[in-house]
Parts: sequence; structure tokens; C-alpha cells
Amino acid sequence: MYYPEELVEEIRSRNDIVDVISNYVKLTRKGSSYFGLCPFHNEKSPSFSVSPDKQMYYCFGCGAGGNIFTFLMEYENHTFPEALKMLGERCGVELPQEEYSAEARRQADFKTLLLQIHKEAATFYFYQLKQEGGRQAYGYLRDRGLSDETIRKFGLGYSSKYNNSLYQFLKKKGYSDEVLKETGLIQMDERSGAYDKFWNRVMFPIMDGNHRVIGFGGRVMGDAKPKYLNSPETKIFDKSRNLYGLHLARSSRKPNMIICEGYMDVIALHQAGFSQAVASLGTALTAQQALLLKRYTQEVLITYDSDEAGTRAALRAIPILKDAGLHTRVIQMEPYKDPDEFIKNLGAEAFQERIDKAQSSFLFEVEVLQRSYNLKDPARKTEFFEETAQKLLVFTEELERNNYIEAIAEKYGIGYQTLKGLVERRGAALGGVLPVQRPRQSQGGRKERVDALESAQRLVLTWMISDERLSTAIRRYLGPEDFTEGICRQVARQLYEQQEQGALNPAAIISRFSDMEEQRQVAAMFNTTLKKAETQEETEKALQEAIRRIKQNSLAMATEQLEPMDMAGLQHLVDRRRELERLHISLD
Repeated sequence: MYYPEELVEEIRSRNDIVDVISNYVKLTRKGSSYFGLCPFHNEKSPSFSVSPDKQMYYCFGCGAGGNIFTFLMEYENHTFPEALKMLGERCGVELPQEEYSAEARRQADFKTLLLQIHKEAATFYFYQLKQEGGRQAYGYLRDRGLSDETIRKFGLGYSSKYNNSLYQFLKKKGYSDEVLKETGLIQMDERSGAYDKFWNRVMFPIMDGNHRVIGFGGRVMGDAKPKYLNSPETKIFDKSRNLYGLHLARSSRKPNMIICEGYMDVIALHQAGFSQAVASLGTALTAQQALLLKRYTQEVLITYDSDEAGTRAALRAIPILKDAGLHTRVIQMEPYKDPDEFIKNLGAEAFQERIDKAQSSFLFEVEVLQRSYNLKDPARKTEFFEETAQKLLVFTEELERNNYIEAIAEKYGIGYQTLKGLVERRGAALGGVLPVQRPRQSQGGRKERVDALESAQRLVLTWMISDERLSTAIRRYLGPEDFTEGICRQVARQLYEQQEQGALNPAAIISRFSDMEEQRQVAAMFNTTLKKAETQEETEKALQEAIRRIKQNSLAMATEQLEPMDMAGLQHLVDRRRELERLHISLD
């Protein structure tokens, strides 16, 4: 839903950034700013700065920065509407409700009702676990090494051995059969009537990213089949678009996500301190789940079971994760089957060592491929290297391809040049390896000029936000149209508007950008510590060089865009060039 800019700014201005961030980071005042340890990277000396004047934060160590919305989006992994809603509630500003059609309202109300019933069911199952009837299930969880704190954290419960206890509980709450049938928790037929889908099972509530119960998984306490049973898909539960444990893992401050096969693996990892663990919901990993992971991390570690089925699942997941733009590595569990078993036997420290040594997904694929070939047989060994060479063609960048050739050559005892030659021949046979794009010298020179121009524009904008005297001098010679590079154009336009209105507000400028990386760039621009010039003359010289570079580029672009017969426009450009030649900056 679109929210008016005035509303966004009202909510931002009514929430002091120091007050909000103090709930997450211990801040100490130093001069006009507050400092603390950055929550976005590990550090021992505080480099995380919060400015009450600018209503911005910036880390001089890792470059994280932005306004109050950016912070909540980065720290809590909120979307912008979620951050806006949270801050709106904090300051007592109610967000406008999206207008729905009658049918849309009915659907929204029905989903709310289903969520409420699932919450009631989770409470019921949790209560049953601690009753006499749940003794076996509770003992099972304790025998699996789970603490009461972990059981409570994941809301684990028990479904009674009687096959209609949940149904009776929900009926007493006033829910109709028609609604209960749509929850997926209650089944009905003419012969048996209404009965619970889950009974005599340890219950695992499945939550969405906002901590709302949307489904359940159940592990049977007897010999009944199936051993694990999941909720069917409903209006609120789509197993291909959710991940078990994501409601906790999304706010983990870890540099990666660990994806497992089962609920107990996720729970065991969280209890051991690996709070970034999630699992797919009884199905193979889907493209939607991979994109969901991409919202919260850049790297995924696969820790599927070490048996043949787990290996096949890992091989299926790797290309899906890669297609989503995720860097992927594989954790080796041997000699144990899964993370739960591994941690019970070797502990969290040993598992961290396995994380640190996690294998590139490509090298894992080659390792699995090698199991199909007897390398003591010369013919089979040749076939293995030929197939490996063909796999290496996936890397179109020469440096990356050569690095993998080197790693494989070292591991499998083949000469680097021999394997490289084989790769090149295979590429030629298939129509040629995709060429590596090498920029021509003129392109490299142009890139250097563009980088220098952007640096000059960023520097000038930093001056404008930092020193009123420099800002006055800059505005005398440059207008917002002179800023042409990337994000500088948008920042300049908004900064000039604010200064004309006499209300400089850097935090509001950040709110205009929806992309997190752009918000970081703007924050960096507004928090750069400028090197102090020794003399006023040096300051004037640096300022004059930056303005001249920016103006020359602006005039060159205007010349390119000029209509051939526009004589008045041409004369105007000539006059502006003469002014530039006479440019002399004085701060007196």
C-alpha cells in the first residue's frame, strides 16, 4: 500500500532515533553524537554513530547507515510497511487502512479468523504437553535434549490420543464446523463425523515471518504412519512459500542462513546457538523459499542429512539457491547423519568448525560426481575429468574458472595446465567458452573519469550538508541540474529544495529511497568526515577544483543535447563556459 510522504515524515519525526536505537544498542554520548558497538558487524571499539541532529545512524567500520526506518529494516528484517507500522504504533499515529472490495474484506476477515484458530490450537497443544496425557511426548522432547526454555521458545506441544479433543475445544470456543473444516486441523466425513487431523503426536507450530501460527507439523508417538504429518495447504498456509524457524532466524545477526531437512535439526541448532537455522516444510526446496531466504542473507549453508537421500536433496537445492543469487556452501556432517545427532555427540564448537570449513557447492557437486567413477581405473578416471571439465564451463569469468581448476587439480591429482587444457578443448567442442569481457583501454579511461566525477559530486554534497559557509558558495555556482551521476542527482535535487525552504532534513531525504543500498550510500554521503584543510586557501582551491569538474561535465552534456539550430541555446552555453573560465572561489 502507498503511504503519503507527509505521513511517513510525521512518523519519522515523532520517533527520536536515539531513543529507538537505544533499545537495541548501548549508546554513549560523545560530543553532539552517540556511539556504540555496531549491531551489524563484530567490533570491539565503538564505531557506530547516531546523530540526534541529523536523525541518522552510520557505522564508520562497515558502512551501515540510514534513518530510523532503515535501522529497523536492517536489524529486525522488517519490510518498510512493517517498520512504518511499528513506529506508527510507538508514537500513536494510526496508518490508514487499505480500502478493500466487499469480497476482499471477506477474505481478509476469514484469514484473520483462521490465524486466530491456529493460535488457539497452538495454545491448546502447548497446554496438553504438560498434562498427564502428554507425559510421553514431554519425555520424548527431553530425551532428545531439549530444555524447557527451548520447548517454550518454539511453542512445542502435544495432540491428545483422543482423536477429537481439539475439535471439542474449538467448538466450545464458538467456532462453526464450516470454518473449522477450512483450517486443515479438523477433518469431516459422513461416516466418522468431525475428528482431529493430528492426534497422539508431538506438535511443532509453523509460524510465518511475523510470528503468526499458520500450520503445524506432528511427529507420531506410536508406530502409526506417517511418522511426520504436516498441515494441508489452506488460505494462510502455503508450504512452498514458508520456512520452519524463519520467524526466529530472520532477526539473527549471523552472516548466513543454515537450511536443514527437519524440525528437530532446526530446534537443536537454535538451542546450540545457531539461530540462523531454518528448514523446508516437508518438501524439496522451492524457488519461492530460495527467494525468501534472499530477503535476509547473501549466503546459505546446506546441512542436509549425510545419507544418499540427503545428498540428492542437496544437489537439487544448489541450482535453486544459485538461481536466486545466493552464495551456497555445504556443511559435511560425517560421521553423523544430521545436525541434531552431530551436536549431541561433538557439540556446538565442533559444528562451528564445520561451518567454517563448509565446502563450495560446486566442489561438493564434483565430489559427489567422483563417487560414480573408480579413479583407479584409467579409463573411468579419464571420463571423470572430462565430465568435470565440462562442468567447469559454467564459470564464464576466467579468474573464477581458473581458481576452481586449481582447486580441483590439487584435490584430485591432475596437473593444472592439463585440466585447464581439457576445459578449453571441451569449451571449443561445444562452440567455445563464453568470452570474458575485458574493457578496452578507452573504456577504462572513461570509467576512471566517471568515478572521479562521481567522487567530486559526492564530496560537494557532503560539504553542503556539513558547512553552511561552503554550502552558500557552492549554490552560487552549481544548481541541482549540474549533478548528473547516479544517486547524486536525486540527493542534490532534494537537498536544494530543502535549503530553499530553510529546513535541512537529511533523514527525510533517506526516506525517499526504497533500496537499502541506496540508503546506505546517502547515509555515507551525509556522514563523511572531511579532512580539515590547513588553510582557507587550500579549502578554496579544493572547492574550486570540484566545482570546475562538475560544471565542465554539466556543460558537456548540455552541448550534446543541444539542437543543431538552437542559436540562443548555443550562445547561452558559450556564456556559461566563459563564466567557468573566470571561476574564482573566495570564502571571505
